[in-house]
Amino acid sequence: MHTPSGRFQPSTRLCLSISDFHPKSFNPAWEVSTILIGLLSFMTSEEMTTGSISGTEAERKLLAAKSRWWNSTGGGSHLKANPALKGNVKAGDGGAKFRAEWSEVDKENGEWMKKNNVDQSTGRVVPQPGASCAPSWAFLPAVVTKPRQLSMPWSTAEMLAQAGLAGTGFSSLAE
Repeated sequence: MHTPSGRFQPSTRLCLSISDFHPKSFNPAWEVSTILIGLLSFMTSEEMTTGSISGTEAERKLLAAKSRWWNSTGGGSHLKANPALKGNVKAGDGGAKFRAEWSEVDKENGEWMKKNNVDQSTGRVVPQPGASCAPSWAFLPAVVTKPRQLSMPWSTAEMLAQAGLAGTGFSSLAE
């Protein structure tokens, strides 16, 4: 597995019951579905084994979101010229192997990255020109976002009343 997943170390041998780490436990009579269920159980569990790593759900979701970029660019290595490592998938082949074997998917990935403003060297989304990085105020309650005259700021008592906290223990703050 060469694409970072947050579950296994990229480009590292994995210790699974179906791998060469355990030749005596492998059963050639296993059906493909049995093998896939075994792989799925390792992907979704937190069991540690050779080649596995622990990652949070958020880290795994981030890596999953970046997998299109990773596959098509080799993790951005297509921009890092290093002739000594040319063709070395572990060091990053620039996505050459992926493009050769999955050209249609690579084309879709490229279009997706362009549409979503993904920087091909980092995999990060590039903000639109003129876009604001400020947080949206949409999460605030409507009572707080009602227009008021700027020359007359709310008093603490008014804010407590607007928030429905008048007459509570917080009322002492308004005095």
